Amino acid sequence: MEPLTAEDPVTIGPFRLIGRLGAGGMGRVFLARSAGGRTVAVKVVHAELADRDEFRRRFAREVAALERVGGTGTAPLLGSDTSADPPWVAVGYVPGPSLRTVVGDEYGPLPTGTVRTLASGLARALGHIHAAGLVHRDLKPSNVLLTVDGPQLIDFGIARAVDTVTEGGGLTTTGALVGSPGFMSPEQVRGERLTPASDVFCLGSVLAYAATGRAPFGPADSGVHAAMFRIAHDEPDLTGLPPELSGLVRACLAKDPAARPSPGEIAGTLPVSDPWLPADVLTRLGRHAARVLEAEASGPGSGTGAAAGGTGEEPRPTATAPRPRRRTPAVVLAALAVLAVAAAATVTYVLRPGQTAGSGTDGRKDRGKGVTSSSPARSAGVVPAGFLGAWEGVLQGGVDSPRETFRIEISQGPAGAKNAVYTHVTPSRLCTGRSRLVSADEDKVVYGESDVTSGVPAGRCTPAAHQTLALRSPDVLEWSSGAVRATFRKAPTGTAVVPARFLGRWEQVPLSGMDKEVERRYTSTMTIAQGPVGTRLIEFHDSFPRTDESGDLTPETVTCGSTAVLAGVGGLLVIGPQVRDPARWSSECAESESGYLTVGTWKGKDMLLLYPMADAEPAEYRRS
Repeated sequence: MEPLTAEDPVTIGPFRLIGRLGAGGMGRVFLARSAGGRTVAVKVVHAELADRDEFRRRFAREVAALERVGGTGTAPLLGSDTSADPPWVAVGYVPGPSLRTVVGDEYGPLPTGTVRTLASGLARALGHIHAAGLVHRDLKPSNVLLTVDGPQLIDFGIARAVDTVTEGGGLTTTGALVGSPGFMSPEQVRGERLTPASDVFCLGSVLAYAATGRAPFGPADSGVHAAMFRIAHDEPDLTGLPPELSGLVRACLAKDPAARPSPGEIAGTLPVSDPWLPADVLTRLGRHAARVLEAEASGPGSGTGAAAGGTGEEPRPTATAPRPRRRTPAVVLAALAVLAVAAAATVTYVLRPGQTAGSGTDGRKDRGKGVTSSSPARSAGVVPAGFLGAWEGVLQGGVDSPRETFRIEISQGPAGAKNAVYTHVTPSRLCTGRSRLVSADEDKVVYGESDVTSGVPAGRCTPAAHQTLALRSPDVLEWSSGAVRATFRKAPTGTAVVPARFLGRWEQVPLSGMDKEVERRYTSTMTIAQGPVGTRLIEFHDSFPRTDESGDLTPETVTCGSTAVLAGVGGLLVIGPQVRDPARWSSECAESESGYLTVGTWKGKDMLLLYPMADAEPAEYRRS
């Protein structure tokens, strides 16, 4: 980490900056601290990207998608402002070195047990990312961080926003080349549309690098185009790859995307070692955590008081006279935990039976002899399989006429993990958040504290209360939170959950008795796209004549545009309140509240009905 410069801001949003972590193609990354003492990484977009409207729109969509990513192996999204100048996004800071640094600069190839655990952890992280409708697009050793608890995958999703802008200032085509030479898939090299299978190919390259210290298709410095040609056409060079890893890596590196295993298949078949990292790598994690503490203690804002100029800003301390600051207890405890585990692992390593004092002192001599894989495999989560997946229920109203709904999607994870993503809809708002797992057994799962990750309208959501889920059958569970109880049923999940009968463009049926000339000036359309729950899949376009002060129609036309988030996919579609499109909005437009959609037939043709979550007649739409 580098110190801040005179040109750097002191704060970004609610976060006070501590130092510079680095820079990339999208922007600069800062180490920062929240008002509550949490250490975060804040990525600030480069000005040349922020100036382009298409990038901002894509960036906003990708950040919205990131809010749905939860589970182990991914850094949580903690804040963002995609309309700021410049835009920024904040994620949980992962206090560990990158795989590239550990393998390329400090330790060398990792033991087989470590690589297996690495593969399992990264596959689980990819599963969470893909379930949110994202493709990582830039899985490489520098985007994999190593921690005591397992690998962490960073920079997922945002690469998609960058691919909208070329160096010349124009827009790229769909599937444009985005990635890092040497760690791309054949589809990326050819500029094709990417699917989750692309990330699996890149995972194979990362695992080969971790086990051998070399990229399987040669280094990028041998020539970018040469490396890309080898990825598309040549077999990987897996010289030095342990036989125990050969089958997994070769399967991931299949040229045909359909022949590659899924992240779930990878994670479900690999044992997990504990501790999973070599002893001297664990020791380095302790030193890394200590440096973070020192940086926080001497970083900007570590003292109190105003600047001499009376601006209310805290003066930035110099390197020779840092201000003392009370260390954040959570960070201190985390650092102590890292140091304690590292120390314990070191003792185990040194006193392992059969090893004499002084042997293996460089941490490399006895690799592959069980240093990290001698412990039995452990489960990566405690949630019974019957609870996994998405569940939906009605809190108020009926199944066919809901007034308040709740959806919870549960992924695997240990106690303490925020492995449940919920979506709560009332007539006036939609709230999404993550809940922390307290306990789980075969019949009951309990969730405690929650964090709100997004809301419509913004700023009106409060975190969900404690929740208890009791399984009644494979497709039914009883949900309770305080005095509120409801029956939840299994619901679709994944990246394509909208039933085909809803998809497409719909046009509202005009009111009867209206003059035909006037009727043509009133239009209202709704377009429903395919995708996952939690994204803005419903788009509205309305136009109508402007009226004068007397209420008479004028030749002018008012145009209104808005979107709505898909919040539920049972027998009907639940949508949140409409969100205005600033580019297509005027004071005469009106936002609609939450509602639900059903499809029926009328005179042999499809009819879509949009009901508000209230006692009112629906708006009728027909296919256009």
